[in-house]
Amino acid sequence: CPLGLLPEEILTPTLYHGYYVRPRAARAGEGSRAGASELRLSEGKFQAFLDVSHFTPDEVTVRTVDNLLEVSARHPQRLDRHGFVSREFCRTYILPADVDPWRVRAALSHDGILNLEAPRGGRHLDTEVNEVYISLLPAPPDPEEEEEAAGFEP
Repeated sequence: CPLGLLPEEILTPTLYHGYYVRPRAARAGEGSRAGASELRLSEGKFQAFLDVSHFTPDEVTVRTVDNLLEVSARHPQRLDRHGFVSREFCRTYILPADVDPWRVRAALSHDGILNLEAPRGGRHLDTEVNEVYISLLPAPPDPEEEEEAAGFEP
């Protein structure tokens, strides 16, 4: 490539609301890690790694609901080098049956990688099935039948 340009970078920029926008393909290499998630399951450990580098620690929330591990993050609109941006996401992991949701731990690295970890091999949580009875409701009275019945009264 002469001048170190890729063919995608030579494309004519698009005019959008009075601004020139570079083609997305030309920026594919930048920030390719952003939003990435990796899941590792071993004999003794459940691990998930999630890039939350666009958020401050107080904007990230981790919680478990039954056997679900939910990570959400949100930040209000703020200025960056391109203009204003607001971000929000929610990622839910299904925990293996032998992971106790109360033993999940989270740690945030200096470069914005959230490490979610829980030991495996604890008691195997049995699936509980609750069969819910469906009751049949009576049909509402037909207004025409009520009028006919009222007309036949002595």
